[in-house]
Amino acid sequence: MANKYDFRGEPLNKVWLNRYPADVPAEINADRYTSLIDLFEQAAQRYADRPAFINMGQAMSFRKLEQRSRAFAAYLQQTLGLEKGDRVAIMMPNLLQYPVALFGVLRAGMVVVNVNPLYTPRELEHQLNDSGAKAIVIVSNFAHTLEKVVAKTPVKHVILTRLGDQLSPAKATLVNFVVKYVKRLVPKYNLPDAVSFRSVLQQGAQLDYSRPEIRNEDLAFLQYTGGTTGIAKGAMLTHRNMQANLEQTKATYGSLLRDGKELVVTALPLYHIFALTVNCLLFIELGGQNLLITNPRDIPGFVKELGKYSFTAITGVNTLFNALLNDKNFQQLDFSTLRLSAGGGMSVQKAVAERWEKLTGHYLLEGYGLTECSPLVSVNPYDITCHNGSIGLPVPSTDIKLVDDNGYEVAHGQPGELCIKGPQVMMGYWQRPDATDEVLKEGWLYSGDIVTADDEGFLRIVDRKKI
Repeated sequence: MANKYDFRGEPLNKVWLNRYPADVPAEINADRYTSLIDLFEQAAQRYADRPAFINMGQAMSFRKLEQRSRAFAAYLQQTLGLEKGDRVAIMMPNLLQYPVALFGVLRAGMVVVNVNPLYTPRELEHQLNDSGAKAIVIVSNFAHTLEKVVAKTPVKHVILTRLGDQLSPAKATLVNFVVKYVKRLVPKYNLPDAVSFRSVLQQGAQLDYSRPEIRNEDLAFLQYTGGTTGIAKGAMLTHRNMQANLEQTKATYGSLLRDGKELVVTALPLYHIFALTVNCLLFIELGGQNLLITNPRDIPGFVKELGKYSFTAITGVNTLFNALLNDKNFQQLDFSTLRLSAGGGMSVQKAVAERWEKLTGHYLLEGYGLTECSPLVSVNPYDITCHNGSIGLPVPSTDIKLVDDNGYEVAHGQPGELCIKGPQVMMGYWQRPDATDEVLKEGWLYSGDIVTADDEGFLRIVDRKKI
């Protein structure tokens, strides 16, 4: 992709490419798979007997994930009668049920609407109404929130699961009992027409699954965000948007990631776009294992879980890394297998980055993204030798420009609004053409972030555009 302004006479893409390690390509193939369904099915076949997800000591293989997501898809199609393009909401923390529901919805040809389980009734009502979701998959801990608003939404089908429902029978019984009766983490609710996740999979396994005709241009996710400002809007992300960003992430991390050999720690919630792309989809394609952490706020429990596995990658936000570094047991872990540490969602503080490098021997590779960009826009190259405080370099197949309030490109070294063009940029906001026109102009996404770029092309956020 061509850039419209130069640094010292050289095109930006050339500057960035020269700064990345040699194994990072300038461009990616956003159409290597025909859809996320194709990507998933090929990975499930390649890595059938490898663990795909691990949660609470229970592993689910790619084969089991394929079987259960197919059953879930068949139930949506045959029993509920939902059609291609219908929206299905998923409202749960990191559990084995999440990838089953996620890939089940996608394989049914439907659109995933990720919902934060901590939403207030008002926020949940808005998202369900705005998206037009006809069904929701929800964990029982948050069913009381849904009860308050479901009658005022288009939702006709509620699929209810408990925290332990994808564990072994004995462990599931124990976990569900402790959660409900000992820790009292399941407030009373009344959803008389809800069906259980377990029964859905049992019934779906007996039904015929019809593989839909899905193109890369078809909608895959409505990912809600405040955007640059204002009420939550649904960013329309296609199968191609998500695949492109997966390929961009994979290309950027280069030789750090090895097919079939990685175990990534997933403490960030999968309903968040960063973990969805970088942890879930990327490591599915790589044949990696995802260690799902259901409650990362429980740092002692989190660290105890980490001690059981030889993890090779971890993603997180600054506050999470800082909390881990302050835990004495975490300081005693074995980091010899760790290859990739990636931070996003907020700025990584220099002190945290330096402590992390000193303890683990690896730099925290800070990146920058937007929900509207699926999300990754830039990241620090994996061969950096110190924390530089930047948000890195644009990922492959991504153009940027920095503009002033009138839309003109600023002089080199001057701050300007970061604008992004690439295959990861969303189609627009769901049913919000006016809001879309405010941020998408001639193929460029206007981020609202004020950024500077140095001679090597490293980007730094310096302000937020004043509205």
